[in-house]
Amino acid sequence: MIKEFKEFIARGNVIDLAVGVIIGAAFTSIVKSLVTNLINPLIGLFVGRIDLSNLVLKVGGATFKYGSFINSVINFLIIAFVVFLIVKAINRVLRREKKEETPAPTATDYLKEICDLLQEKQN
Repeated sequence: MIKEFKEFIARGNVIDLAVGVIIGAAFTSIVKSLVTNLINPLIGLFVGRIDLSNLVLKVGGATFKYGSFINSVINFLIIAFVVFLIVKAINRVLRREKKEETPAPTATDYLKEICDLLQEKQN
């Protein structure tokens, strides 16, 4: 069982996934800093407050922290946009590699086509 577990962990997909999660967590902290330190103050200039996370709505005894929600939405949109750009770039590279892999027709291929056409004319 331990041997199977080692084989499972050593697979490329599991290691790639672990690396992706770690990089994703680091990227999330960068985006959170971007939103908190740059984007929120910019939005705050238009709203009249610098820190959006302090925006609250109190109804009775309930407190709705809609400013924190706005921060989370901004974080999500930035992360989703960057992931979109990364996937788009990867797809472009993969398509370019696929085009390069397509072999050019050889003289043998052309001769085979000519032979096929001549046989069709004779029939």
